[in-house]
Amino acid sequence: MIRVLLVDDHELFRSSLRVRLEHEDGIAPIGEAGTAEQAVIKTHALQPDLVLLDLVLPRRNGHDIIPDLLRVAPPTKVLVVSSLTQPTSVRQAITAGARGYVPKRASDTELIEAIRQVAAGERYVDPDLGAQLVVADGHPALEPISDRERDVLHLLALGYTNQDISKKLYISRRTVDTHRAHIMQKLRLDTRAELVLFALAHGLIGAS
Repeated sequence: MIRVLLVDDHELFRSSLRVRLEHEDGIAPIGEAGTAEQAVIKTHALQPDLVLLDLVLPRRNGHDIIPDLLRVAPPTKVLVVSSLTQPTSVRQAITAGARGYVPKRASDTELIEAIRQVAAGERYVDPDLGAQLVVADGHPALEPISDRERDVLHLLALGYTNQDISKKLYISRRTVDTHRAHIMQKLRLDTRAELVLFALAHGLIGAS
């Protein structure tokens, strides 16, 4: 059962979302919050598997509290559900620690799929938003990446360490280090957060 905390400042939206989730097998809404402060308190108290987080909240925005949510409930995953669809908002949320991003205009089917994927430890960004990220960031195409580098990129974006990747792919840690360095150089990336955004935008993890 995926235990979900709903965070949105519009009570009507929370209510309709709660009703929708209550009729979905394997998903249980366990609480609601209408402000950033309530979101942190209830996340700490309830320890949900997933927080559905709006970014437009009174006094503090959702971007700012993502690290707080993860601090008070480390196993909890954050899935942003927001009317903000600018690439900067998506990038900022993922960099802050969100595992997924869905616009409020998304269909029920897409939202449920995003909830299941993020709760399972994967990542999800709405395909249209991912495409916008590619355009906004001017990322190079994937052609320079070899098949093995793509395997390493996929696992890095999912959060695996170099040592974990070494075991999964049956290659040495030094080889993983080399692949990672080549990936970052070829794609002109500097941080793991940028790598995750690239993988999301190109459909290497989550939905495509």
